[in-house]
Amino acid sequence: MSTIQCNIVSPEGELFSGPVELLSAEGGAGEIAITPRHAPLLTNLKPGPVKLVLEGGEEEVFFASGGYLEVQPGEVTLLTDVAERADDIDSAAAERAKELAERELEDQKSEMDYSLAASQLAEAAARLKALQKLRKK
Repeated sequence: MSTIQCNIVSPEGELFSGPVELLSAEGGAGEIAITPRHAPLLTNLKPGPVKLVLEGGEEEVFFASGGYLEVQPGEVTLLTDVAERADDIDSAAAERAKELAERELEDQKSEMDYSLAASQLAEAAARLKALQKLRKK
């Protein structure tokens, strides 16, 4: 099968660079899959898992906190504020973060920053979703 060059980049540096047969992620309008010869595209990403099918069929799963995905002829670039390999996610810490954000949203005190708590909940849930996707492969 043919491949496309893939780069996953955050402010901390490049997390992945190499040929892939497929990239799938949660785009602003739903799940998106990029394969070689995909039409040029620029789209936003929601926080969640990013699955790569490497040359030869091996899969790798990453977590991205959202960002942008750009597809150019022969290359796809994912730009995100936070990215990590799903293998590196601390599931207990992600579960605790999710529970804390849920409690903060339930309390809804007037001094609480609702949008911050909601985004923290979304990010924690997306990390856990990335771990689930990794375990299914």
